[in-house]
Amino acid sequence: MQTRRLGRNGPVVSAVGYGCMQFAVSKGASLPASQAIEVVHKAMDLGVTLFDTAQVYGPFRNEEMLGQALAGRRDRVFIATKFGYSFVDGKRGPVCSRPENIRSTVEESLRRLQTDYIDILYQHRVDPDVPMQEVAGTVSDLHAEGKVRWFGMSEAGIAAIQAASSVFPVTVLQSEYSMWWREPEEKILPFLEREGIGFVPFSPLGRGFLTGAVKPGSEFPENDIRRGIPRFSAENQSRNWALVEKIKAFAEAHGCTAAQIALAWVLHQKPFIVPIPGTTSEKRLAENVAASEIALSAQELKEINEMLLATPVSGERYNEKGLKLVNR
Repeated sequence: MQTRRLGRNGPVVSAVGYGCMQFAVSKGASLPASQAIEVVHKAMDLGVTLFDTAQVYGPFRNEEMLGQALAGRRDRVFIATKFGYSFVDGKRGPVCSRPENIRSTVEESLRRLQTDYIDILYQHRVDPDVPMQEVAGTVSDLHAEGKVRWFGMSEAGIAAIQAASSVFPVTVLQSEYSMWWREPEEKILPFLEREGIGFVPFSPLGRGFLTGAVKPGSEFPENDIRRGIPRFSAENQSRNWALVEKIKAFAEAHGCTAAQIALAWVLHQKPFIVPIPGTTSEKRLAENVAASEIALSAQELKEINEMLLATPVSGERYNEKGLKLVNR
């Protein structure tokens, strides 16, 4: 596994990380802990060192399973988790980045993860009611106490990142980025490059769609997040399938899979990008990791980009409620 540095002053991690969201949220029922542990151990065997989770995944169960999986192996990995929501009776409430909530929920994350420090602590979503300077000041205090190593933000806009960094440097930004969501290329990626901030794209495989696993007419379980995403409506699945067919044809011509081409394309955009695909299949895990070894020539990248430009994507990436919480 190749490694990359997340930004100018961030950690050196595996070129492909692992998103743990599917352990206890996202695509149906929660995994048995034993299966989640096996997948994490397999990822480590393949060279993965960056594992991404969050308080709201479950809630809480996700962090618990990752903590169990990394018991006795903590010094070999980098753990990223997130704060930024309130919880009522164990259920996620509104965004909340008040200092007292950050502190209390981070302490709970440390307990669940069975560790005394978090490598990358993200603000999950910007809280419009709490100044970013106040948020960053709290994270700075946690850093001084040895409980947090690097500060990250998720789905944040440039103004919010700059406000936070005026108090304590933002080292990593996590946002959606893939062949079918390229908005970060316009302003975010140039900004991150100038500021020396690393980028961790989630959903680099389009929540499974770019792999070809979600075929037109697919239906999702009641608790699958994709049920509420416009891009996955029956109508848009059919429209967007044309892109998948083109990716698959390109991949077959180059002796690999659609998922590997999708990941390799992301990795080739900037050297400070570390995608975090998630899977519960050890076969798919090995496939994702192998994508880090695929070298795409300038001509091949040109062909892919022309293909993407010629195949517009239908449907928003979030519903209206979700869109209100991104890029503040």
